[in-house]
Amino acid sequence: MLRLREALVAVEEDRLAGKKGFSIDELDEIMKKTIREVADGKGK
Repeated sequence: MLRLREALVAVEEDRLAGKKGFSIDELDEIMKKTIREVADGKGK
């Protein structure tokens, strides 16, 4: 429980500092795009 709390506090601090986060849908699209690029041999 303490580790979860520490992680949540860190995320909230990042949010307050203006760091960009991603929605689940945005993250899903980023991951799918990356997987397609790697599968097509276009990985960086």
